[in-house]
Amino acid sequence: MLLGIDVGGTHTDAVVIDDTGIAATYKVKTDQKNLLHSVLAVLERVREEVPAGEIERLNLSTTLTTNALVEGKLEEVGVLVSGGPGLDPADFMVCRDYHVLPGSTDHRGTVVQELDADDVERAVRKCLDAGVRVFAAVTKFSPRNPAQETLIRDVIGKRADFVSLGHEMTGRLNFPRRIATAYFNSAVWRRFNTFCNAVTDSLDTFGMSPKVNILKADGGTIPLSIARRTPVESILSGPAASVMGLAAMCDIALDSVILDVGGTTTDIAVFVNGAPVMEYEGIHIGSHATLVRALKTHSIGVGGDSAIWFNGEVRVGPQRDGPCMADGGPRPTLTDALNFLGKSAYGDLNASRKGLDELAAKLGLTTQDLAERAVSAAVGRIREAVREMVDELNSRPVYTLRELLGERRIVPRKVYVVGGPAEALASELFKVFSLSVSVPRNYAVANAVGAALTRTTRGIELFADTERQQMFVPSLGYSRTVEERYGLKDAQRDATRLLLNSLREEGVPSREENVEITHASSFNMVNGSRLVGRNIRVKCQIKPGILHRYKNLAGTLC
Repeated sequence: MLLGIDVGGTHTDAVVIDDTGIAATYKVKTDQKNLLHSVLAVLERVREEVPAGEIERLNLSTTLTTNALVEGKLEEVGVLVSGGPGLDPADFMVCRDYHVLPGSTDHRGTVVQELDADDVERAVRKCLDAGVRVFAAVTKFSPRNPAQETLIRDVIGKRADFVSLGHEMTGRLNFPRRIATAYFNSAVWRRFNTFCNAVTDSLDTFGMSPKVNILKADGGTIPLSIARRTPVESILSGPAASVMGLAAMCDIALDSVILDVGGTTTDIAVFVNGAPVMEYEGIHIGSHATLVRALKTHSIGVGGDSAIWFNGEVRVGPQRDGPCMADGGPRPTLTDALNFLGKSAYGDLNASRKGLDELAAKLGLTTQDLAERAVSAAVGRIREAVREMVDELNSRPVYTLRELLGERRIVPRKVYVVGGPAEALASELFKVFSLSVSVPRNYAVANAVGAALTRTTRGIELFADTERQQMFVPSLGYSRTVEERYGLKDAQRDATRLLLNSLREEGVPSREENVEITHASSFNMVNGSRLVGRNIRVKCQIKPGILHRYKNLAGTLC
């Protein structure tokens, strides 16, 4: 059996899936002050009904790293960088303890200026004296030659609890994005690993021993052992879970809008040609661009627990002052309005009515009018956010999980809605979109379904310089000598083999049919009039998707 757990802003959902479909579902309230408590609560319920030994795989989607970033609960990081000619690393300062070191490597991996270990030591000492215990080391062309990043790590030694190296984050060459990615990775490392330790200890206590994976922003999963080193990849895993849940439950063929209406936010995604749109270059965290690949999603502060308020007109969200009044909250919310209008029947209906009556009297409105205006305001904000997102996508090249779209415009033909309030909002969404609106059968636990069924993904980049007879894969720390006649097909074959082997070493069986080459290039290097070699680059990945064993369930859970 598979167990999928999604820790959302309001509820923590879980599903148990076997070869025939969804065997059980669970839902508990999320304790935002203690996310672990929510995971343990749902694990306890699972243990009561499912023999512990039958859970062979646990996929977990958690808001832990996202919350840490949103709330600014980041650990201080010592960031040590070197650049050389061109971009000035000082322009990309991401934190207080940021040190630029003299030293550089060129685009072919040749060390132009050696890094002085004494300079590194002085910077490290300043960080340690400031109380820093986690570091990030990033040099400009480290994916072509990681030696200077490795030197920085060696100088830091055991004085640090953790060091993120830029070339281990990604083989891509965008220097500013690599700095930000490595910094955020270290900034959430301790918080993420403390959480993971508690989860694994709890599984042992419950007598469960599944393979544990963490959902990533790109809609795939990553083994816990790797996630511990790259926790930054778990950012925005919640929206990714809802997208993959829809992909698993429904056969989506038309251009479609995906809405995940939770308690706090509505997450919006778009499918084109049956595949979700990707944030190809990488997501932004605050004002910093990163190299974290992700499904393209947009969140707005409209959810079931979003407060109703008045500012010349009735508004909903983005404030959330607690749960809805039907659930003991302090002020009326969207859920209370839906309860009053008879579109839902959640919790204490009398409490919803009482809260709306009191607010309506203060505003000089009837309760009916207030409730209708609140629902209209909520779906109106969702419709406007969708329009803005589609317009943005149509203004630039769009990547999906399958392909790069050309000139084709995105024209949504259908709306899929999941999340707690999905069914209650369906008719109102139909009014504002004038499109077919579908609410899947298992809409309330779609995120957990997506988490459970998503396959493990990973990507690598291979570089080869046939003049130097070198081939290397930075993220795997792998290199070997190649012959001068080494070509693009050889590189594609080696990249595929190394990717699959790296996953198998982590205990993750993967199929070659799920490997896709996302970039392959070979450039001649000429000295004078003579061809001296080729510069080769190949990028490949395991495509996000549904676990092969459970593909027969795709489209049957909708």
